[in-house]
Amino acid sequence: MSPHPSLAKAAGRGTPVRIANGSAFWGDSQEAPLELLRGGLLDYLTLDYLAEITMSILQKLKARDPRAGYAHDFLGVIKRGARDIVERGVKVVTNAGGMNPVGCCDAVAAVLQAAGYGGRMKIGVVTGDDIMPQLDAMLERGLSFTNIDTGELLSTIRPRVQSANVYFGAFPIAEALSGGADIVITGRCNDAALALGPMVHEFGWMADDWDRISAGTIAGHVIECGAQCTGGNCQADWESIPDFARIGYPIIEAESDGSFVITKHTGTGGRVDVPGVTEQLLYEIGDPKNYITPDGIADFTTIQLKQQGLDRVHFSGIKGRAATDSYKVSISYSAGFKAVGTLAYSWPDAYKKARAADKILRQRLDRLGLKLDAIHSEFVGVNACHGEMSGEPANDIAEVVLRIGARSMEKAPVERFLKEIVPIALNGPPSVTGLNAGRSKVDEIIAYWPALIPKTAVTAQVEVVSV
Repeated sequence: MSPHPSLAKAAGRGTPVRIANGSAFWGDSQEAPLELLRGGLLDYLTLDYLAEITMSILQKLKARDPRAGYAHDFLGVIKRGARDIVERGVKVVTNAGGMNPVGCCDAVAAVLQAAGYGGRMKIGVVTGDDIMPQLDAMLERGLSFTNIDTGELLSTIRPRVQSANVYFGAFPIAEALSGGADIVITGRCNDAALALGPMVHEFGWMADDWDRISAGTIAGHVIECGAQCTGGNCQADWESIPDFARIGYPIIEAESDGSFVITKHTGTGGRVDVPGVTEQLLYEIGDPKNYITPDGIADFTTIQLKQQGLDRVHFSGIKGRAATDSYKVSISYSAGFKAVGTLAYSWPDAYKKARAADKILRQRLDRLGLKLDAIHSEFVGVNACHGEMSGEPANDIAEVVLRIGARSMEKAPVERFLKEIVPIALNGPPSVTGLNAGRSKVDEIIAYWPALIPKTAVTAQVEVVSV
């Protein structure tokens, strides 16, 4: 099997190729991408902004304004980092396009032109992942979009569907790079594809080179959560991790044979070691022998790790298997409404007061006869993280926060639920505090519906435009 006809091996660059990731999600550090650009040698900077819930948020934004629907944070990176990107020759790959890759491209082009770089850059745009406009036609053709987890048919909730996006892989990104793109903007794609795409482009890997595709996928998986593999959110001896305040974000040093090193810029905080990297390897993978992506199946049990000096972990020996004939589809749909309120109780008898308040609230809700589908209570400081503690908590707990939430398919009962929370500060147990933030608000519940679609039913489109 050969790659896309327009894909050709890049010439003139030796290995290793240095690929960094400066964003793990929409809302990650705004400084990390700039510090990566300015902290040392890079060939590529990837920026991951999307999660399942993010797509539904972006869909709502686009519904209000057709020019919106992408991660606006990316514009800030381009505005502040344009000079470094252009003059250092760093190529940028991102899924910031979200629900509107073309709109994101237009906005980035405007930023580059305003910065004085008009005529010097090309932007590659990958579209085709948004199948919402074709969803009904696909259903009529017999594509059921069966829920992977429950076995239900999409037709049961079709009127409530808000978005439907295919997870494309690395080859459309590689095609854009081969077309001369300096910045590649995609919609929904596999997270690891942001890093795998540059490797496919640089090394000319074939689409059926399963071991190398698997290795590049695993490399992308390691860095996709940003500083989570350089010491952030790390359980392994976390107190000894140096200089969290200046934590460095990860860099792949990729070789053409599929081996690679995970590292970070010299002089930054954090730590890259085998225990920390292993924690990230186990993040959100399911069966380690069958990590399924659009480009292939990676076998995490074949990974060989070796500490290769300070802040350098070497990966080798990775094996993979043939890709499936399906893409995963991320579908979001409306599932009612929810709200969460909090009441903080102080010593003495903080836990006893919080439990009493919970009971009183539930009794009042019963008396009102509200049609609530569920009510859930947590006692932060006692059981919010790990469930009920063994035995009764000590009576001298300084403070406990009652966090109580409710949901319903209808909005009105949830609004009424919220109105019962604040009054208990004066008509319930004593010592409530923490109400300065005001009333909570009702949020729409966006539920996730994972499904599969044959790869033959959808095609990625790639366009490279000059700015």
